[in-house]
Amino acid sequence: MAGLALVALLAGCTAETPAARPGPTAPITTQTEEYAAGRSTPVLDPIYPEHGTDALDVLHYGLALDWSPTKRTLTGTATLRIRPTKDAHSLTLDFKPYTIDVLTLDARPVTGAVTREKLVVETPVRADVPVTLVVGYHGKPSQTPMPSQRGDTHPLGLTVDSQGGVWTMQEPFGAFTWYPANDHPSDEALYDIAVTVPTGWSGVASGTPVGQDGNTFRYRSTVPVASYATTLAVGKFRKSTAKGPRGIPVTYWYRADDPAVLTHLKRSTTLLSWLDKRFGPYPFESAGVVVVESGSAMETQQMVTLGNFFSMVDARWFDLTTLHEFAHQWFGDAVTLTDWRDIWLNEGWALYAQKLYEKETYNISEADFVRASRQRDGELREKYGPPSRPARNQFGASNVYYGGAAMLRQLHQALGDERFYALARGWVREHLNTQQSRASFTAYVNKTTGHDFTSLIDAWLDSPTTPPETGPLPA
Repeated sequence: MAGLALVALLAGCTAETPAARPGPTAPITTQTEEYAAGRSTPVLDPIYPEHGTDALDVLHYGLALDWSPTKRTLTGTATLRIRPTKDAHSLTLDFKPYTIDVLTLDARPVTGAVTREKLVVETPVRADVPVTLVVGYHGKPSQTPMPSQRGDTHPLGLTVDSQGGVWTMQEPFGAFTWYPANDHPSDEALYDIAVTVPTGWSGVASGTPVGQDGNTFRYRSTVPVASYATTLAVGKFRKSTAKGPRGIPVTYWYRADDPAVLTHLKRSTTLLSWLDKRFGPYPFESAGVVVVESGSAMETQQMVTLGNFFSMVDARWFDLTTLHEFAHQWFGDAVTLTDWRDIWLNEGWALYAQKLYEKETYNISEADFVRASRQRDGELREKYGPPSRPARNQFGASNVYYGGAAMLRQLHQALGDERFYALARGWVREHLNTQQSRASFTAYVNKTTGHDFTSLIDAWLDSPTTPPETGPLPA
């Protein structure tokens, strides 16, 4: 939860399949070749192994969702194109215990149940023989606990706000609170999301806007998205549009009772241009921000989810938070970590981009920048340990932000501006829409620079204390 760190810095029930009940119409077809870009190599997470599975690869999610503010009820039809990765007697996905109304596999009714945040579909599958699972469901959303001891966190997943709308933030997991998912970043997929809402309300989701039919808002992701980077928000929003770098469309959704926030949001195009100039072209077809009733922020893909808390602070904090989340569109969304051990790979890049912007915009000297960064890094290593070993109950602790950013600063110092930014742009360009790890990052740095930076990277990621300063490479 990038925004949470900035603030720090700065029971399961079972639902057997009943008779079919009509739900929203799924917005997609199910031809496997259409979804080849959604193919992944899922892994079991070493920190949160209870979320996600390596037994299947979801290629595409078609989500048709209907939110009732008066009943506080979500009704949905999820159509999943799934590639099993091994022979199995059943399919298992992460899912909250909604009432299941329809459950079919390849258009045939099947038996399944939701128990302890898992949907188990009792039907055999074969490795690499894709299947289409349809789940119709309804119920009142509930959240899942955040695995953190920080005081600025809140439960994860779909949240009902004070006006009867909903929003979600879900890192490291929580997408399963509103649709059945293989809720792990190693299994990225394509998405079609249709959100139906009452008249006068708006439905917002991650992906590229592809039109509105009456009260149904549609979004599509033709490049892979990790489940934690999807978003859903329903509210009485106002909408504003702009053009970002290279003409990309930018959309702002903000609450009608907070019109002043639009002044801040309009700074987004400047922030995106700053990032584009240094890290290469914005990696998606569209960008945007939706403002929700939260004290946090999240780098949800193509549509940053920003808590309204940030409209209550000064313009500097708003800019830094928004830039941080936009930086994740390159580092975390376009290139995604393979598992949660490498959260520094997302947060280190985003924080370093934020610090570079802050230093440049607010005239912070290099000496003050280095001194403050090293001091904070030392404090965090002493409290939380090195960034390469995040604790299960300390998700998003600030050591993974500062340690990763400090390592990148040392690389920057060693390489100089031209070579460092070339390295950053190449990392995104050459690994676009893939999942990467510490090993692949280290290999890329060494190959691209022609120097062995393994010891430097290892020191910053593994040392219990702040590593010593090093100088630039010899000319």
